[in-house]
Amino acid sequence: MGEALEARMRDRLGRECLYVPSCRLGLYVALRHWCRPGGRVLMSPVNDDVIFFVVLAAGLRPVQAPLDPRDGSIDESAVPEATWRSLDAVVTTNLYGTPDPAPGLRARCDTLGIPLLEDAAHAIGSRVGGRPVGSYGEASVFSLSKHTAAKTGGFLAIADPRLRSELRDARDALLTPSRLSAELAYALRPYAEAGVRGLRLVRAARAVMRLLGMEEREDIRMPLRPGELRRAVAEAPSLPPFHSWVRVDMHDYRIAPGRARLHRTARLLDRLDDRLAAHLEGTRRLLASPWGAPGPGPVQPLFRVPLLVADRDAAVAALARHRITTGYLYDPPLDDYATGLFTDPSPAPEPARWFARHALPADPLRADRIVAVLDAAGVRPAQTPPLPGADAAGGGPEGGAGG
Repeated sequence: MGEALEARMRDRLGRECLYVPSCRLGLYVALRHWCRPGGRVLMSPVNDDVIFFVVLAAGLRPVQAPLDPRDGSIDESAVPEATWRSLDAVVTTNLYGTPDPAPGLRARCDTLGIPLLEDAAHAIGSRVGGRPVGSYGEASVFSLSKHTAAKTGGFLAIADPRLRSELRDARDALLTPSRLSAELAYALRPYAEAGVRGLRLVRAARAVMRLLGMEEREDIRMPLRPGELRRAVAEAPSLPPFHSWVRVDMHDYRIAPGRARLHRTARLLDRLDDRLAAHLEGTRRLLASPWGAPGPGPVQPLFRVPLLVADRDAAVAALARHRITTGYLYDPPLDDYATGLFTDPSPAPEPARWFARHALPADPLRADRIVAVLDAAGVRPAQTPPLPGADAAGGGPEGGAGG
């Protein structure tokens, strides 16, 4: 299944790669292999809630990490030593393509003797420490739904090629057979999306999107349903009890791909370098805008550029008036969303809350249009709060920009 795709990704990453129907399924396979049930996993609180439910489904306890408010990356220096000693694994997020500090996290994990697993869904073209994101962990997962716009598929990349057969068998045991209805829905999806873009988000178009499993959320976070979730956690590790959460926005996340799906994915993967070049150019333009927050390292071909705006809801509304839909918002952070019932909260939650409230993920392929709309709407940049230990004269958490 997907051998040609695996070979292409192997050449790009320099690691053995296993095709998976979705990044979320690949992460579940990795967590089940490298983590014992009941283990504690450090992860980012500004992350897709689907990933949170995948961690729970693997029978693990999420531990929310403190973040750098400038870009939403994990702040390893703010993790207490007692927390480090309690961990069984670390899962990076590489939010929007901005690398987490993988070299430092790798060193920490080596000292502790625990695995580092990299979620590189947003970061297929990003690099850190002179190496590709996804080349530091025991395993890493990539999505083909993002930069390639294939809307399906991904890879589980592994450092030890001897594990390939074992992980392939674990993947295959979780797959459901390919269905004609699923393949037809996949074939129709580009036309449905084109219709939405061209005809606005009218009620009928949104109904089609929901039918295809493309849009299910009424709010940014899906309903937690604590009573049901508590019962599901009692059955973990097991994927079926969590299916109603894990499948959100991607009903075919564990369906074996058909020939047409693989063919289209291969065609789009062939264009990846051109897409990455376009993302890199758009990222540069967005970071140069009044709302951009360039990091200390080289510019990356970000999947989305987190512009920092004073009033995120107003900015979203301004873009919507010009038919620019803002997706990939992760607010509130997972420790506020799930509470202490299902996760250990971050020891320093405010930077994550600030970032989640002010980050406006902008598509770099529409950089010029987005900058023009935000400028015309008078959207104000947020003032980044000082880092822990910095001089407070640089401004408070809200600066003068408002919440």
